[in-house]
Amino acid sequence: MWRLPRALCVHAAKTSKLPGPWSRPAAFMSTLLINQPQYAWLKELGLREENEGVYNGSWGGRGEVCGRLRNLCSRRGSLEEAGRALTYRVPAGTGGGLNTAPDARYCSIQRFIEYKGKVITTYCPANNEPIARVRQASVADYEETVKKAKEAWKIWADVSLEMGKILVEGVGEVQEYVDICDYAVGLSRMIGGPILPSERPGHALIEQWNPVGLVGIITAFNFPVAVYGWNNAIAMICGNVCLWKGAPTTSLISVAVTKIIAKVLEDNKLPGAICSLTCGGADIGTAMAKDERVNLLSFTGSTQVGKQVALMVQERFGRSLLELGGNNAIIAFEDADLSLVVPSALFAAVGTAGQRCTTARRLFVHESIHDEVVNRLKKAYAQIRVGNPWDSNVLYGPLHTKQAVSMFLGAVEEAKKEGGTVVYGGKVMDRPGNYVEPTIVTGLAHDASIAHTETFAPILYVFKFKNEEEVFAWNNEVKQGLSSSIFTKDLGRIFRWLGPKGSDCGIVNVNIPTSGAEIGGAFGGEKHTGGGRESGSDAWKHYMRRSTCTINYSKDLPLAQGIKFQ
Repeated sequence: MWRLPRALCVHAAKTSKLPGPWSRPAAFMSTLLINQPQYAWLKELGLREENEGVYNGSWGGRGEVCGRLRNLCSRRGSLEEAGRALTYRVPAGTGGGLNTAPDARYCSIQRFIEYKGKVITTYCPANNEPIARVRQASVADYEETVKKAKEAWKIWADVSLEMGKILVEGVGEVQEYVDICDYAVGLSRMIGGPILPSERPGHALIEQWNPVGLVGIITAFNFPVAVYGWNNAIAMICGNVCLWKGAPTTSLISVAVTKIIAKVLEDNKLPGAICSLTCGGADIGTAMAKDERVNLLSFTGSTQVGKQVALMVQERFGRSLLELGGNNAIIAFEDADLSLVVPSALFAAVGTAGQRCTTARRLFVHESIHDEVVNRLKKAYAQIRVGNPWDSNVLYGPLHTKQAVSMFLGAVEEAKKEGGTVVYGGKVMDRPGNYVEPTIVTGLAHDASIAHTETFAPILYVFKFKNEEEVFAWNNEVKQGLSSSIFTKDLGRIFRWLGPKGSDCGIVNVNIPTSGAEIGGAFGGEKHTGGGRESGSDAWKHYMRRSTCTINYSKDLPLAQGIKFQ
């Protein structure tokens, strides 16, 4: 399982709407990475050339086609050829209401395929070669899965009252899921509400926490295992069931992780729908956001999409937990230990190829040490080992998609237009895959529009500052408020940074990078980052509903506030 985040962090292209190995020529199938000997471990995880992207106790999806159509497409080599050769006939009543008129007996091949749903091919960002295919969920699949999840909750509530990362990061992400499971098991013995003193004699005042029911979890491509783990483990020990929609571009990871979870549930004779999966796109995400049966929706993704999700959930007075963008800053004061600053900035800016929500995108350096820090960083950047992300010696892998490469180039050009100077990197690497040079830009104004824009790429903007007051203000002037860090030995400054006039972020660090959070603390941010908290501390409260309960164990009926009603 540890290989998943590094080798299957993938980007997708929609293929023909006809799913299955018959939708491509034999030559195409033979090039799938899953069929090559060095990737045999994919099949050990239960993955195949084509994978069903829906799990609700059983695996499925709306991609089935009958044998005659499959055979025809195999002979013709593609859907297009098959379509030209034949208008395939499907008897009335078997197409789920596809007939053009109530008394029609047949529907066309194309309409049949449109009904049956979509398949995506996932690609490896290190070489842009196809890995395998995943059949996406239809709205009908979603409806069926929600119903089964709600039924499974009746049992579970009683029981419990494809990315491109380098090897070490991939292993670390899976370890995070393991760790949060351990953490959650212990937490399940400690959840409780306080007993409060009552002002009325013979009365007890207590808080009772109960599960919300069904937790919808929508995760992003950059942490396709860990973020689901944070939500899934805590939600389950709170007594909830889960419905997961991962990013379409990491559908294979979603399927592989769910296969492991499904086996655990089945081995313990529990309904598989406790941890349901619906692979899909925006249509499934929208359905989850609007569905009143989804009692809490946890969404991880961009601020732009998160705002849309929040509005849809709020329209039905539902609950949402939002983990959105970050435009994170590191501040190095004149007394900073540069042996800590440089490697911290390097890891925070370049780790995961700049595709973490906690990636450092702004580096504020006191004017007295600015040039030295920049020179040290350039030397450190030059030593980064670039290559295949599953090579254990590599520290820097590809961007997730070709679109991300285009965004990187656009941001570099915009930085130049706004007065910035590229002192390192700034170009696409001449090698297969979605590789770009890690980039350092100096000379921008602290409030340059490009510096206030979160670009999911390894671009670090470096600024000079004069004093504490101005740099604290610059840290806080962006719309996001996820992670922040200062490097200093000044104890007074440290506590001012942690205090009400310091950082306005959800993660406020001292002498460590902005990324690399531990599971024991609550993870999340303020402002346009969404305000949600996941993982440790009291983040479990998001996944439960609280009741204040007053119990009268006396024979009298005194009213609160001493009111007499006689």
